[in-house]
Order: sequence, then C-alpha cells, then structure tokens
Amino acid sequence: MSEQQDTVERLRAGIREVPGFPYEGILFYDITTILKVPRLFRESIDILASPFHGSQVDVVVAMESRGFIFGAPIAYLLGAGFAPIRKLGKLPADKITREYTLEYATNTLELHRDAVEPGQRVLLVDDLLATGGTIAASLDIVCELQGVPVAVAVLVERPALGGRARLEPYGVDVISFISY
Repeated sequence: MSEQQDTVERLRAGIREVPGFPYEGILFYDITTILKVPRLFRESIDILASPFHGSQVDVVVAMESRGFIFGAPIAYLLGAGFAPIRKLGKLPADKITREYTLEYATNTLELHRDAVEPGQRVLLVDDLLATGGTIAASLDIVCELQGVPVAVAVLVERPALGGRARLEPYGVDVISFISY
C-alpha cells in the first residue's frame, strides 16, 4: 500500500458517520473528528494540497464553513491568496450572490466582487462533494468574475449523489480522496 493510500485509510477511519443529521434519512460524514487529531488534521491539509504544488494557483476559494478549515491552510502552503465564499448577509462589501440547492435544502452564497480578478487561477476547496450544488454555485461566481478554475479539491465525495456529473459542464478537474 502506498503512503497516500495509508493516509487516506487513516483519514477515512477518523471520520465519524452520524445517521439522521441534519434530517432523517441523511448520513452525515463529520470531519470534526479528524480535525481534533493533530496528525490527521495535518495529513488532511497535506493530501488536499499535494496535487497543486507548482500549479500556479493564485487564489484558493473555499465555501463556508467547513471549506474554510481546509482552504486557508492550503492557500498558505501554495503561496496563494484566500477568498471565502460566505452565506447570505455575511460579507460587508460589493458582492456576487448565487442561490443553490443542497441535498436537503436551498441556500445562498456570496463572494466579494474584488476577491477574484479576471484571469486569476482559482482552486476551489471544500470538505465534501455530494450533489454538487454548493460547488456549482461557487464555480458560477468565480466564472462571472472571470477567474480561471484550476480544479475542485474535496476530502470526501459521495459519488452516488451525482455531484461530479453536475460539475462536468465547467470542464474543471475534480479531485477527491475518500469516497462513500
């Protein structure tokens, strides 16, 4: 087994499964259990950043709130800027807004208009890819600002929920490490 496969298995074993959260019928994959273990937290950041060393990422965009946990340290490791995509009403300056559908609700995301400049290479980071609604809305925002999406990186993917297919029209690579 390779070193990366060993890391993935340690991370998978560290993620808590919570049935019935936030609604009955949902199985929630809780990453807080890997965040509290220094080695696993470090390994999660390192594995997510690893494909992008030397790829000239200008800005890491991460979605509220768990995406922030991974996105900011990845931006630091890559020598890139960091731009948070927030929920409705959390950003003070001129912003772009997108409503999107989650697997169990709808929500609205916002990004400051000056967070991504035309032509900047953008890496989008989140903890989980499920239906793809959050990431698709984020890609819409980045593209409206004329940023150039380099890739989407997530720690966990739920392939059966079709998120990767929903992102195909954007022509962006989707990189995930743990599938359920």
